[in-house]
Amino acid sequence: MSDAATASSESDKTEPAEGAEGAEGAEGAEGAEGTGVSADPSADSSADSSADSSADSSADSSADSSADSSADSSAHANAVSPAEDFDEHPATSGHGRPATDACSVQWDRDGTSAYGTAATARFFVVVEQPGPWGRDAARESHLDHDLGAELDARTSRAGGRFMLIRRPGGHPAHDGPRRVLLAHAGVRPEDAWLLSAEVDDIGSLLGLDWGALARGSRTLVQASLPGSGPAEPTLLVCTNGRRDVCCAVRGRPLAAHAARLAPGRVWEVSHTGGHRFAPTAVLLPWGQTLARLDDHGAERVLAASDSGNLPAELVGPMHDRGRSGVTGPAQCAESHVRAETAETRLTALWADEPVAAEGLDTSGPQGTGWEVIVNHTDGRRWRVAVTRVPADRTRPESCGKKAIHVMEHRAATLEAWF
Repeated sequence: MSDAATASSESDKTEPAEGAEGAEGAEGAEGAEGTGVSADPSADSSADSSADSSADSSADSSADSSADSSADSSAHANAVSPAEDFDEHPATSGHGRPATDACSVQWDRDGTSAYGTAATARFFVVVEQPGPWGRDAARESHLDHDLGAELDARTSRAGGRFMLIRRPGGHPAHDGPRRVLLAHAGVRPEDAWLLSAEVDDIGSLLGLDWGALARGSRTLVQASLPGSGPAEPTLLVCTNGRRDVCCAVRGRPLAAHAARLAPGRVWEVSHTGGHRFAPTAVLLPWGQTLARLDDHGAERVLAASDSGNLPAELVGPMHDRGRSGVTGPAQCAESHVRAETAETRLTALWADEPVAAEGLDTSGPQGTGWEVIVNHTDGRRWRVAVTRVPADRTRPESCGKKAIHVMEHRAATLEAWF
């Protein structure tokens, strides 16, 4: 019998507000108190005033210069103007150095498994929005507040995830066409697809065929977004310092490095969940979510995903958070079998709906358990037991938050059919 343990957090699924303070130089120190880096307090106040819900009114005139520009320049040593090409932005110099007590540093030190922690979503609606973001980016950016809230609500109701993206590097706000990505991850990865379009009016997205998005009907979705077409696999790296400074300090350098290698295929994204695993990223169209990604890992992801693969180095509990199209227990079982079989093809495995294990209560934190059937395209099948139990330690799930008990998924293969 084989075993695997993974830390799980309800915040990955339900996403409550997550605090961010106590680590150094992030997204121009977006709302975070710096540690170990000189930061002008006016940068925080400028960023705060430009990334809140009034961003689309008063911040249009001031956020470009006072939020990203002054915040970026004051939160990084020897900073350059964010208007310069990102090849010369300080974020390109390698990973930042988060505070020693930052959430991701503590979880790295523990070597906590990441299985089963991907935020669940059957599809993604992703909109380019340059300039500063607030904690709730859909409602706190230069995107019209009501429009962002409505797009977020419609996406969520249909079982998807709404996110904002921007190009790595400096973040000056600008007008003009915006990139839109529509991805269907699906229950079975072989059904995944990704569309891309340049859109002049973000409000036109209200006319998307939301039912088709939920069902995965690419033809109908494409018809509801004129000018859209197939896109290459795309990597979204979480960098929103308003959610957690670990994502900005560690995510921005990674995104900048990867974007130089594959322009147009790498974006900064507003929120993936799981700050404690920063740098964290989502690979579209599959919704494959990754933990503790570094420059080399990102390079390998971009190369391997061209042929629908995950790099062998990222298979296993340190980096594989799971595939968003299925729930946490199914993610855990699928990742467990992937590691056991060294399977790198993203479409080769899929997990059936978890079934509550007899005698275990899946509604409570203690003794939670499921059985999951994992299938392979070659006909093999595995019956995997997945449990969720408390670990023997407490850690903050986000910087500035109180430490709580770490909960872990644990997987064991009960039976296999070949």
